[in-house]
Amino acid sequence: QVQLVESGGGLVQAGGSLRLSCAASGRTLSLYVMGWFRQTPGKEREFVAAINWSGSNTYYTDSVKGRFTISRDNAKNTVYLQMNSLKPEDTAVYYCGADRRLVDITTTQPDFRGQGTQVTVSS
Repeated sequence: QVQLVESGGGLVQAGGSLRLSCAASGRTLSLYVMGWFRQTPGKEREFVAAINWSGSNTYYTDSVKGRFTISRDNAKNTVYLQMNSLKPEDTAVYYCGADRRLVDITTTQPDFRGQGTQVTVSS
């Protein structure tokens, strides 16, 4: 089992930045592909970013490319999402997920998921 706890969400003005963190416990994070996805009320969960076990490969949905950066520190069992140039449409609950397979991250169906952190971007 892997327990994931997100933090770092909040209220920010458009154009601002936030850094989300996802702390894992239970098993070493280096065994898993890690990712972030988001959801707003009435909408389907949306993949945001993923990173492979070593951090050598990253993947992003088109709408965040060039603005968001995913990274990981396996020694700290933590994954990060640096979000710059935030837009009101980035407002959502952001979740991190862990899975052995990248496809389960990109389809927002990971084996393990945190409780989420709210990000609100005001215009």
